[in-house]
Amino acid sequence: MARKYLGTSVDIHGGGLDLIFPHHENEIAQSKSLGDEFARYWLHNAWVTMANEKMSKSLGNSVLVADMVKRHRPIVLRYYLSSPHYRSMIEYSEEAIAEAAIGFERIEQFLTRAIELTGQVDPIAVPAAFAAAMDDDLGVPQAIAVLHQAVRAGNTALAAGEKDVAATIVGEVRAMLGVLGLDPLTEPWLDAGAGRGGEELRAAVDGLIALTLEQRQAARERRDFAASDAIRNQLAALGITIEDTAAGPRWSLG
Repeated sequence: MARKYLGTSVDIHGGGLDLIFPHHENEIAQSKSLGDEFARYWLHNAWVTMANEKMSKSLGNSVLVADMVKRHRPIVLRYYLSSPHYRSMIEYSEEAIAEAAIGFERIEQFLTRAIELTGQVDPIAVPAAFAAAMDDDLGVPQAIAVLHQAVRAGNTALAAGEKDVAATIVGEVRAMLGVLGLDPLTEPWLDAGAGRGGEELRAAVDGLIALTLEQRQAARERRDFAASDAIRNQLAALGITIEDTAAGPRWSLG
């Protein structure tokens, strides 16, 4: 089957570390006996664990993706699962996913604020430090550290009003996220979870919240802070977070 669809050799063969012996060693033996190289590189990932035990169907401690995406954004789950090194164990917990969500939100908030200033910016080349980390045995944790350094530098540029610097950093950040499959401004994340008619729904919700924020702003201008706070609290109860910025209020799903 491998020969039919992939040829006599593939670049990378992956699998869990528990498959090294006998499964993968047998695959090598079978392929070598036919004269095939089969795989040039073998990557063996560590496990996702729960209470220090491997998640597996046999142990009954697995968590289904279909259930996870009801509680967490798919892009956050990808960020959470891909952040550790592939040879490192991941101890699953809701607290760890919540921390990952906060970390990824910092990246998204930077992109949102920056693009409001710079306009749309396409990805450019990744920084050398990011490329070096990825070239070193797929050092994703070090690469993500470079990503967050860029976000911090980008926020500093935004605070200083340095539009050109911010635009360059947006391009680098999007390029790094693209390598990791985490750019929120590209498919499939752009419409993730929106379903059919997602763009229209998003536009409608944005318009409704904009009208609400106009009422809140009017209340603030007439110094009716009780009404302003009530509107903000009502939005918060619906899971909508309001951030007051120099460019005006900005909303996001909390």
